[in-house]
Amino acid sequence: MVFQGQHILSIDQLDREAVERILQVADLMHPYVAREKSCRVLDGAVLANMFFEPSTRTRISFGTAFNLLGGHVRETVGMSTSSLAKGESLYDTAQVLSTYADVVAMRHPQAGSVAEFAAGSKIPVINGGDGPNEHPTQALLDIYTIFNELNRIQKGTENLRIAMMGDLKNGRTVHSLTQLLCVFPNIDFTFVAPNALAMPDKVLAVCDKHNHRVTITESLEDGLQGQDVVYQTRIQEERFETQREADLYRGKYRLNQSLYEKLCDPNTIIMHPLPRDSRPEANELSNDMNDNPNLAIFRQAYFGVKVRMALFALVLGVEDKLSQYEAPVSWHSNKL
Repeated sequence: MVFQGQHILSIDQLDREAVERILQVADLMHPYVAREKSCRVLDGAVLANMFFEPSTRTRISFGTAFNLLGGHVRETVGMSTSSLAKGESLYDTAQVLSTYADVVAMRHPQAGSVAEFAAGSKIPVINGGDGPNEHPTQALLDIYTIFNELNRIQKGTENLRIAMMGDLKNGRTVHSLTQLLCVFPNIDFTFVAPNALAMPDKVLAVCDKHNHRVTITESLEDGLQGQDVVYQTRIQEERFETQREADLYRGKYRLNQSLYEKLCDPNTIIMHPLPRDSRPEANELSNDMNDNPNLAIFRQAYFGVKVRMALFALVLGVEDKLSQYEAPVSWHSNKL
């Protein structure tokens, strides 16, 4: 895949070689994310960070990634504060912003909306999540996390066993991660969810196409045993027609330290795309796991900055120029 000047809209664009190239460039970003060095390779470049759906980590992660490469960030947050509220089309918005910025990161509540925007854009557009459809950068940072976590516990990446549980119907993170993992060989997937929130058939079809093993169960006990990775998700209440419907499923698949010790292998990696719902009626990933060394949820968020830096460097064609724009960090930092 040639990255320079390209949109990053869908998992379908990425084969194994492309994924490995992104992860390779992400490794190069460590000195800047750890504040060991600064980099100004994108000095003067502008990111239009357009988030029309609530976000904390993804929005700030994109902005931080661009800043750490020396670029400038301009943001639009929420539909009501944009001209879309006045009836402007995504195409027209894209045409205008293409003259203001060098790259766009975008999140929108409607499936296919980011691709619609990209059709009118003269500059690269990176999909930060389009409704329940896709979240390609999350899938990339999740794979980066999985590989790093397996390396941490001195385990290989071959024959990966991963369980995904919770709201698999509406969770775009698990849709994208499953499809992206399929470019690697010998994956054993276990999908744990109530029937009404099961993984969509179109995602299962991708697993089948690549001859991966798939187990579907409603049982938490069956689903957690023998896994290398457990990927927990929250109930996507914003995707339900009513709060009452969402409440039928909240708290159904809770994971706490006691269950972890009872059902999981000793070094099972625990992941979650965040935010985790810590309210008592939900609490799908208990706070009593915070001291578990295999809880990787905050390392996931940290790795996300590296991966998004890699994507910006690749689509703007500067991935081989980083060292030319390095400088020592002049401020105090406790970053690791």
